[in-house]
Amino acid sequence: MTESGNFDVNDALKPQGQTFHGDHAYVFYQIPVKARKYPLVFLHGAGQSKKTWETTPDGREGFQNIFLRRKYPVYLLDQPRRGEAGKSMEEVIIKPTADEQFWFTQFRIGNYPDYFPNGQFPKDGASLEQFYRQMTPNTGSFDAKVITDAVSGLFDKISEGILVTHSQGGGPGWLTAIKNDKVKAVVAYEPYSGFVFPQGELPSPIQSSGLFGELKGTEIPLSDFKKLTQIPIVIYYGDNIAKEPTNVWNKDHWRSGLEMARIWVAAINKHGGDATVVHLPEVGILGNTHFPFSDLNNIQVADELSKWLKQKGLDK
Repeated sequence: MTESGNFDVNDALKPQGQTFHGDHAYVFYQIPVKARKYPLVFLHGAGQSKKTWETTPDGREGFQNIFLRRKYPVYLLDQPRRGEAGKSMEEVIIKPTADEQFWFTQFRIGNYPDYFPNGQFPKDGASLEQFYRQMTPNTGSFDAKVITDAVSGLFDKISEGILVTHSQGGGPGWLTAIKNDKVKAVVAYEPYSGFVFPQGELPSPIQSSGLFGELKGTEIPLSDFKKLTQIPIVIYYGDNIAKEPTNVWNKDHWRSGLEMARIWVAAINKHGGDATVVHLPEVGILGNTHFPFSDLNNIQVADELSKWLKQKGLDK
């Protein structure tokens, strides 16, 4: 953005003639010696930043180092208007709102103050405090186009790679893959919103007792949707998700998300794609929260992803 007028060096606090840069991503990357062909590009979810992937709340290595050790180049993004990419083109007021016990429950750590008994989140107070402190606010509204433009720009710069998303990052993940054919695969951890369907194939909304109401998909042109059939896609969900409708709102909220993901994957595959939903407890990986990549068993979760990458020939 450039303010009209002329810059006056002797009156340099006036905006006339000055510029403002914003709505960009921040990217940190590491490339190991003898690296694999495809880098992993990590995009965080709501209220999070690249910290999601760096370390765990109790101080263990996160997916950043786990996959770096496995010889994948790793790129960690802060999406526009979040974290270290906080320079926003929108004005916003950020209020200190007490809501952390909601997020404890929403993210299936437990039903506050109780942890789920089989949960893989560390149950000491220091880890929970660190988890709360890693959350970060938006410095502008969530705008999927702004985010996908930034992520697509990264792929233009680094060339082909694998996009790994979390939660709210799922929707921008699909849209980036539609926008940029350098995205060679998408891995999504616990997406909820942002599912896209071909025009005329939109499923009925899914009702739940969660606090965000019904879950709806979005229609897009069939020609765009078919771009998602050209790459392998895998979606992972953790534990403590209801199998049937329930008044336990966090379990029911994620029931609707898992159900929509299965409908979406069926639509991808109906059109000739290669998409899979993996519900981790069904493959013997138990107790995971909304953050399986930073839970106590995150090595096991990483092994599951490594196995999929190998199956799809993406580990060369």
